[in-house]
Amino acid sequence: MRPSTDNLANWLLSSLELQTTLFHVGQYCGMWRAVPSEHMRAGFHLVLNGHCWMHLLEQTESIPLQRGDAVFFLRETLHYLSPNETPDNPALCTVKEGSMAPIDDSVADAVALACGFFNFKSGLSEMLLSSFPDYLIIRADNTELAGTRTIFDLIIAEAKRTDEQPSPLIVRLTDILFFYVLRQMALTQTISAGLWAVVQSPEFAKLLEAMIKEPDKPWPVEAMADFSHMSRATFFKRFSKIAGQPPNLFLAMVRMKIAAQLLRQGSSITQTAEKVGYQSESAFSKVFKKIVGQQPGAYQRARNKFDRQSNLTEVLSNHSV
Repeated sequence: MRPSTDNLANWLLSSLELQTTLFHVGQYCGMWRAVPSEHMRAGFHLVLNGHCWMHLLEQTESIPLQRGDAVFFLRETLHYLSPNETPDNPALCTVKEGSMAPIDDSVADAVALACGFFNFKSGLSEMLLSSFPDYLIIRADNTELAGTRTIFDLIIAEAKRTDEQPSPLIVRLTDILFFYVLRQMALTQTISAGLWAVVQSPEFAKLLEAMIKEPDKPWPVEAMADFSHMSRATFFKRFSKIAGQPPNLFLAMVRMKIAAQLLRQGSSITQTAEKVGYQSESAFSKVFKKIVGQQPGAYQRARNKFDRQSNLTEVLSNHSV
């Protein structure tokens, strides 16, 4: 993979705003059914020990999971985990059964899990993830993701701690695992359309780099076509097919990604607008709201508040040790 492609992947991942919540960590024995929640939000299951089955209500085949496997749900998907390969009565699929106990490797046939929720905090995050399927299954024996084993071993070690509350490092390590998996899959698997397809494209990756380097440049479609050494009609057709959207909309998304980063770093709305090619603050705010889902000022205040809360949580966690 070209270094420039790797850099683009890292740049895109930096705009993924993820808030992770650990729902529970422990082990099940006997008959049990793990149901994420009545809302079935995006989230994850990490199999820390033993083996079980994942059942998706829209599929007839059950999916085996074993120690070292991870499942990341990028969107709401009806599912549950159980020790049985045969699916339960559909009427029971949203009903939790059994209780979770502390992890104890000496207990035979126990299944240890760490489960939680993801909250993707902006429209940019949804655009980044739109190229991926509803869920990703990471197998322990996947050689392309061998780097995840060290992270997973650290999660297992933290889960076995005997503290009254789960280690806060489990959430941090899960975030790292998730970002690592996304980057590796984006760089090693063919993606048909969307942001990651542009990153992989020999025709347009350099154009994306140029947009990132000079977001304040006008970049009309004619200029993009000239940069890519194509006629306007050919460029528009090829780019729209790979990106999954017209060039002007793609450019706006890139600019708003940069704008969001600038706002998080403390730039004013006026400064940010100018740096991403907008002379009118109102025009910039309109596009930002459409793509990100919030007005620039509200976005900046919300992110500052979230950062303060995260810092406070870390201080309290460290103080309690």
